[in-house]
Amino acid sequence: MKIAITGGKGGTGKSMVATSLANYLAENHSVLLVDADVECPDDHLLIGIERKVVKAVWQFIPKFDLEICRKCGRCSQVCKEKAIFWMKGRYPIFFPELCIGCSACRLACPFGAIKEGRRKMGRIYSGKAKFDFLGGELEIGQEEAGPVVNELKNTAERLGTYDFILIDTAAGTHCNVISALLGCDLALAVAEPTPFGSHDLRLILELCRVLDIPVKIVLNKAGIGSEDEIEKIAGEFKTEIITKIPFSKSILKAYSQGRPVRHPSIRRILKYL
Repeated sequence: MKIAITGGKGGTGKSMVATSLANYLAENHSVLLVDADVECPDDHLLIGIERKVVKAVWQFIPKFDLEICRKCGRCSQVCKEKAIFWMKGRYPIFFPELCIGCSACRLACPFGAIKEGRRKMGRIYSGKAKFDFLGGELEIGQEEAGPVVNELKNTAERLGTYDFILIDTAAGTHCNVISALLGCDLALAVAEPTPFGSHDLRLILELCRVLDIPVKIVLNKAGIGSEDEIEKIAGEFKTEIITKIPFSKSILKAYSQGRPVRHPSIRRILKYL
């Protein structure tokens, strides 16, 4: 079973829930925890393990051979990201920060003037706790995290069969979150009882509805504010709050010490899986 631990707002406790749930499930099942928050990975810190590099993630980037280039501008015309600027009679100007590595320019060039270059987008890491761990990290200075998330998921698929694969997504509803959610059997939306928490919960539930992924709500930091709006949103989306994790000093202490949190409110999630 592949489960995404997600949530629109940052800081709601997705990683805490993901690492704790992996720890509980590993008592009786084979488990792989995938940290797909490649822009800010922290699962390895929360479970207190050392990571080792599995591989680097590379992306295509065009290399222009100006001796062959005939200044036709075809590369600029096919680039949907506007990463190539061209003026008649001049060589194309390339903006690497806009390139997504689709290779359309290389395929479209009628003179073979665009060669295949590459740039490093990030790394894939592995580790071992009571369960197997896999994570990705975006290279400093890069903006497009999608290739790292996609390669992370492909690497996870090649590892073999697990009873449970838990994917800890990034915050938000952007492309990297969508990439992490695709193919999951269930999503756990971690929310908090705050105005921003309620607003962003609605966004992630709407995204899961569009992607046709069943979703349940995990309410973290219960007790710090009114839960009426969270209850109302759960009703609107015909889902349920399967557990309420209290704002607890013991949870904060375990979190800060790099130990998976153990609490009855998190163990309660198991009966829904």
